[in-house]
Amino acid sequence: MAHKTLHSNQKLFTLSLILLSLSLLIFFIFFGSKNNVVNRFKVETDQPNQFFTNPRWFDLIQEESNGDKKIKVGLVNLNDEEVSQYEVHGNGSLVDTARVHFDRVSKVREWNDFFPVWINEDSNLQPPTCPEIPMPRLEEYWDLSVVVAKVPCDGWTSEAGMRDVFRLQVNLVVANLLVRSGCAKGPDIKREVYAVFIGHCGPMPEIFRCDDLLRKEGDHWVYKPELKRLKQKVLMPPGTCQIAYPFGKTDNARENKLKNRQFNHREAYVTVLHSSDAYVCGAIALAQSIIRTNSTKDLLLLHDEHVSPRSLTGLRTAGWKTRQIERIRSPFAKKGSYNEWNYSKLRIWLLTWYHKVVFIDSDLLVFKNMDWVFHYPQISAAGNDRTLFNSGIMVIEPSLCTFEDLMLKSFKVGSYNGGDQGFLNEVFTWWHRLPNEVNFLKYFDRNHSLDREKIPDDLSAIHYLGLKPWMCYRDYDCNWDIKERQVFASDKAHEKWWQVYDEMAERLKPYCGLSPHMNWRIKKWRRIAKKLSLPDEHWKIGVTDPRQYNLVQ
Repeated sequence: MAHKTLHSNQKLFTLSLILLSLSLLIFFIFFGSKNNVVNRFKVETDQPNQFFTNPRWFDLIQEESNGDKKIKVGLVNLNDEEVSQYEVHGNGSLVDTARVHFDRVSKVREWNDFFPVWINEDSNLQPPTCPEIPMPRLEEYWDLSVVVAKVPCDGWTSEAGMRDVFRLQVNLVVANLLVRSGCAKGPDIKREVYAVFIGHCGPMPEIFRCDDLLRKEGDHWVYKPELKRLKQKVLMPPGTCQIAYPFGKTDNARENKLKNRQFNHREAYVTVLHSSDAYVCGAIALAQSIIRTNSTKDLLLLHDEHVSPRSLTGLRTAGWKTRQIERIRSPFAKKGSYNEWNYSKLRIWLLTWYHKVVFIDSDLLVFKNMDWVFHYPQISAAGNDRTLFNSGIMVIEPSLCTFEDLMLKSFKVGSYNGGDQGFLNEVFTWWHRLPNEVNFLKYFDRNHSLDREKIPDDLSAIHYLGLKPWMCYRDYDCNWDIKERQVFASDKAHEKWWQVYDEMAERLKPYCGLSPHMNWRIKKWRRIAKKLSLPDEHWKIGVTDPRQYNLVQ
């Protein structure tokens, strides 16, 4: 009996040893792995030869640079504990670190301070100024190979754009450091520099292009920026509180030489027609107006299957190169609304055989050569309302990955107006202000200081908001006939459009004819205006437009 009990105790002891061994094994595996993760960026100094446990981005950059040089890393927006994880001590190390010091932008500053609704563009007055966004002393960080930055992501969601001044500051600090280090030996000599962003929201796509993204793993984003493009960004004002200046606009001959080299690329004005022939006449007039200014850029028109073969003939005769696309529905637009298919405009990012394009809506007319606008980076545009830009004229840098990103975001990011303009203002919250003369909005509310019948003669382009000139009789702007649309009415602007029409070749004018339905609609508006006795009394004007007698089907 005693022997049997002893045997049982031995079995129990053996089993306990096995369980204890397994527990210890699990303990060391778990905490050993965890310790390795925690110490991925640390240096073990208890060995005669230092060992650097590299983060993944380090291996990638070593591969890119052939691993034959020491890497100097600048650390941006990291706290003391995070900085200590990157510090390397002793001679012969592969990495040297430098903490980048800069004053944080004042917490009382808001996004609206840098993107005001309106600024005084009068060159005779003192130019507007922007609030300060402090930068580091760049001369202290001229030899960095990599800049590692923790991106502020508080409040970020995938459903809306992020307008955070501190996030903008961190991105601009990184951009300035990279440009300073990459161009330290002069504008014609470029060093390879990299950026590593840590944070689930990533860097601002307006500054760091997806084309320059080498790798994304988890919350780490590794970029190798194209320095010429990035330099454009750091030369821009920090917001639209000032008019943006073209890259290299300086008296420095070397900078001007770089500017000319940078922009020796294929470029085009691009417009988009979809869903009907309603804007064909406008696009024909637009092409003719651009050609009148002796522009040297291509003219490209994107259209869907709903633009008729007859209309395409007229568009090509007017000067457009045409390319068919598949239209894109606006996810947040109401069915049958005017902007239901306005996301078709996103197709312009697919024009990658162009270095840069200027998108221009077909309800604009150009009066002065605007080829200089191509000197601006993406996105440059005129102001619209509040802190938003108007998408009627935009400088775009075509990119396949940008198009793919826009399409992914189109189902998540909202649009204040259901169309492309609201969407693009959420995706590109940081933009560059072009002067209003580039995209003069034909809009006159009670707060508008400009006399609608004294429109400046030196405008580069007019954007014909409201009812379009070719949808009216040429005798007057028919926006006067609808009380709610009178904010868009200007006979002076209307007259300017018809001056371009008069200079068209005769074979193009039939594309601007009135259909029976259009003619009926204009007469209906006139009857209603007469019944309401609208005080402007445009409804009393005797119509002489011959198009009312030569209707087109």
